[in-house]
Amino acid sequence: MSSIEELQGRISVALARIGSGVETLAQKGASADPDPDLARALAEEQQTVAQIKERLRQLNLKHIEETESLKAQLNEARAAVPEAGADQDLIAELRAQMTAQAEALAKLDGDMQRVRHANDALRKSNAALREANEAGVGEPDLINKAMLAELESLRAARALDMSEAGAVLARLEPLLQASAQSEGELT
Repeated sequence: MSSIEELQGRISVALARIGSGVETLAQKGASADPDPDLARALAEEQQTVAQIKERLRQLNLKHIEETESLKAQLNEARAAVPEAGADQDLIAELRAQMTAQAEALAKLDGDMQRVRHANDALRKSNAALREANEAGVGEPDLINKAMLAELESLRAARALDMSEAGAVLARLEPLLQASAQSEGELT
């Protein structure tokens, strides 16, 4: 850009010198016969000045086009920045949902393992109780163990049900929030 301004300055100085030279020649030409070599040199200089003016005009147009192009690119880049921010917000929200679902799934898995262990203990206790019953020996200790195993099985089943409900709710919450937001946008 500074080279264009420098060229404009140099051309302006050259034009001023040529203009003063032309005026001087016009004054001398009115009083004397024009020198053919001088007239030819003047015509060449005028042609050169016209070419330089045209080149300068083209450079100015090119500079204006490049400036407009850069402004348009800058505006596009500025417009893209908020969109990227919105995408980052969506990504963060989806990650939070995935984390909540993973936690619910881990809890559900733990509760399922607890139910399996409680059911295994209940089966063993019931088998021992049946054997004692068949032998005709009623052992209160086996009855207590069977009742404890059954209680633990019921607690584990309840915890499993709660975990399943939590997992369902964790999956439904984002859907309900999205639905509420879309309804809010419509009204």
